[in-house]
Amino acid sequence: MRHAAQLTSLLDLDRAPVAISFSDEAPEGVAALEESAVSGCTYWKTAADGESFYTVAADHYGCPVGAHTHGIDMPEDVQAELMGVIGTMVELHYIEMEEVPGIPQLEGDFNFASYAPLGDATFEAQVVLVTGNARQIMLLVEAAHAAGIATDGSMVGRPTCAAIPAVIQSGQCVTNLACIGNRIYTELSDDQLYFAVSGDKLPSVLEKLEVAVNANNELTAYHTARLNA
Repeated sequence: MRHAAQLTSLLDLDRAPVAISFSDEAPEGVAALEESAVSGCTYWKTAADGESFYTVAADHYGCPVGAHTHGIDMPEDVQAELMGVIGTMVELHYIEMEEVPGIPQLEGDFNFASYAPLGDATFEAQVVLVTGNARQIMLLVEAAHAAGIATDGSMVGRPTCAAIPAVIQSGQCVTNLACIGNRIYTELSDDQLYFAVSGDKLPSVLEKLEVAVNANNELTAYHTARLNA
């Protein structure tokens, strides 16, 4: 709860940071999702809006791309839809077929995925997802760099859901510009993007974030004075 309050206060966030975790057993004290959504990233917004819940594999069948990035075994009809979506993207020259094997994907069996506002999470967050504008994400990236967990990975947004396995695989952080599907499903505004960080690295980022915010406030005054001199 303290970490969520720090993030929100230091960055003046509009959306609550979200805790995400994967487990073999259903988390205690967390309710099952009541109704499956058309996309896995919809669950990010649902959690940011204040709900805590867990999903099972079938709750992700509505989005074949998201099911793929989360390493979910799909029934034949969902697998066929995935291949159709990929084929369309290739025809549009949106992606190249050679890119597909390089998309981050969760490893191991998918059993339960839990989502909650970070401040309300009763489970340990494997990934903390922050939604913010360019300035807010800039501060987080500066803090991550100072904490020694910045990555050299691309900021390309597609598919946005791949940011979750990317963080779990690296144990560090990812900045993601968000793809068009994510922007539609989560009602993300044009000026917003994502920062995802490994849950165990969040305290180090927060320590440096306070320094980054204070430094940027001082430098704002310095640069403004130079501009108006």
